[in-house]
Formats: sequence, C-alpha cells, structure tokens
Amino acid sequence: MLFPILLALGEQTLVCYWRRSKMWRSAASNIISLLVVLMLLAGGIGLTAKSFFIATGPLTSPICVRIPSGSSFRTVSEELEKKGALQSAWFFRVGVRYQEKETKLKAGSFLIPAFSTMQDISNIVTQGGANTCGTEIVYGVGIVSTTIRVRELDPKTSKLEEKFVFKSSDKRPSAFNSFIDDESTRHRIVVAEGTTSWRIVQALNEISYLTGKINEIPEEGSLAPNSYEFGRKDTRSSILKRMSVEQDIILQKAWESKSDNLPFKTPGEALILASVIEKETGLKSERRIVASVFINRLKKGMPLQTDPTVIYGITKGKEILGRGLRQSELRKDTPWNTYLRKGLPPTPIANPGEESIFAALNPEKTDFIFFVADGTGGHAFATNLSDHNQNVANWRAIEKNSKD
Repeated sequence: MLFPILLALGEQTLVCYWRRSKMWRSAASNIISLLVVLMLLAGGIGLTAKSFFIATGPLTSPICVRIPSGSSFRTVSEELEKKGALQSAWFFRVGVRYQEKETKLKAGSFLIPAFSTMQDISNIVTQGGANTCGTEIVYGVGIVSTTIRVRELDPKTSKLEEKFVFKSSDKRPSAFNSFIDDESTRHRIVVAEGTTSWRIVQALNEISYLTGKINEIPEEGSLAPNSYEFGRKDTRSSILKRMSVEQDIILQKAWESKSDNLPFKTPGEALILASVIEKETGLKSERRIVASVFINRLKKGMPLQTDPTVIYGITKGKEILGRGLRQSELRKDTPWNTYLRKGLPPTPIANPGEESIFAALNPEKTDFIFFVADGTGGHAFATNLSDHNQNVANWRAIEKNSKD
C-alpha cells in the first residue's frame, strides 16, 4: 500500500513542478527513478521475507509446546524462540499478523516436528483440534477393576512414557491432581471387551473429572467396548450415549452382512450369542469356530451348556464370581442356565466387541458341537462325545500337573 501512495504523491508533485518551470524536469525524472528503485527494493524485501517465513526452521528434533488458555502470540513466540524452534520471535509475529491469524491461537499441547517452518508452526498453533503431544490419562476399564495410567509423549521418540500406573481403588499419587487440573491433559477411557454394563457405569462414576452421576444401568450388551476420548464438556451420560450409538452401528453393519441360514430372528438375538462367544474365548482366531459350535447346537435343539451364562444368572453382571461353579449352581434353574434350558438366554451376559458380533453372524462352517480348554489359552473342538471326553481328560491332566 505504501508505494502506490508514494507514486501518487510523486505524480502530483511532478505535475506541479512541471507547470512552474522546465528546470524541474530533471528533478522530476530523478524522483521517478527513485520511486522505481524503492518499489523494486520493496518487492525484493517482500520476496525475502516470504522466503524466510517458509524456510526450513532451526529445530533439529521435535518438541512439545504447551499453550495455556488465554496465551498471547508474544509469549508463545518467545517460548518457541527459547526452545530453538524460531530464529526470530518478532518476525514470526509479523508473519502471523500478515496472515491475519493473531486472534486464532489455540490452547493445547502440540507437537512441533523438527525443521518446521514458521508457516508450519503458525498452522499448528492456530488450527487447533486434538492435542498431539503432552500428557494423557487413560482409564482402562477391565472386567474386574479400572487401571489408571498417566502417560506423556516424548517428542524425540514419539513414544508414550508412563509416569504413573495405579488401580482406581488405590491411593492416588500426590502429583496426579496436577495432571487432572492441567487443561491440556487428554483423557481417554478404554473399555475391555466382555465388560458388563454395571461395571462400565461403576468405572465412569469413579472418574472424578466427569460430572453427572449415572443411576440407571444400560441394557446388557448395548455398549460398545472401545476407546473414547473425552473433555470437560463431556458428562458420564454423554459417554454412555456414544458407546450405545457405536454398538448400534456395529450390530446393524454386521446384521446386514450376515451369513445365510442362521437361527436368529433379530439382531438382538445375535447380540446375545455374541456376548456368550466373548466370554468363552479371548482368541480372535477362535471366535468364529466357537460361534459355529453354538450355531450347530441351536440348530440341533441342543442346550448351549456354557458356564458364563450360569455365572451371569448368579451375579447378574454386578460382581465377579472369582471361583469355579458348584454343582448346586449348575443344577439351579435360572433364565440364564443354559445347561437346563435350551436356546439362547434372555439377555446378553456382557458387552461383546465388534469381532464377536461379526463371528456370531458369520460363523465358520464346521460340524463341531463340543469344545474344552486345551491348556494353551485356546480350545480343543470335537464333533462327537467320545472325542470330546478325551479332550476333557487331556485338560484335566494338564490341570492336575499344573497343581503338582
């Protein structure tokens, strides 16, 4: 804008001088030449400034920059200069102002890669979004308890390093609250597959960072075990809602791609069997085979005869049995006792993951109708009772040897 104004002023001056005397013609020519030189210099300076702004930065290794809420570009740029990310904090601010980004600074913790240009850095700290470095608190909701992990990203290795690990029932480390109060800390809850709805609600109610106590337990099987990041605006109920919506999507997707000739009338029935599969095996490679056993039994009118359903009839998913089933419990009639009752139990017995839901609706094609543990973490499968009894004998021998 400066040079058009100068040029305009120069033109007015020249006109005036031209009219006064011919002696000023030489001076006018010199003024025009000077203006042309100034414009050329300005163009060169502009090009040099732009090149400087997009040139490779001095940072030789990644760093994490934390921007508290209410920070200014001056404080952030000076911090970046101290950490070696900028050659000139002042020039960085000029470039940001030129781009009209001086009011777009975002709070959070952001990873600045090595050799980032000023342009790169201005984009990183103004675009916002999820934090890309700093501290993360992970609430791992397991079948029995919740494990809390405080982890921090090492920008040089891009690996998360654990600072604290403790159970929700343990005394919390004194430094834990400082991480909780830090607005740049990321929070995430990770729910294990096979966790009951009661257990998930219990875990959410234990997280002091969240608000809004949950009093009603969602239907069993209706929550998707997965990882969910949350912030101050989230409530316990809003996280449950996300879990429920995700499970609906997973179930509907699996139902639309199900195999033919399955003994299910509704997606809800498939969800019930998926929960049984989830509790019977933790091996991805076995899920569809285990599913085939139960599908074959249902088609033959055989009872499922699975211990996890009997356990659920005792605990209703609100506690861990923590021991083997007694004969009296196997003989006790409950709606979930699949030794005494044929068909599916009335409800899911846990919240199954996506793989178990897929397995229930896409089982392997086998003739297996029996399975028992094989001592390796997996199972031995059989098509007839004789082979199954031998597999059971093998398993009992393994159990006996492990106790000796």
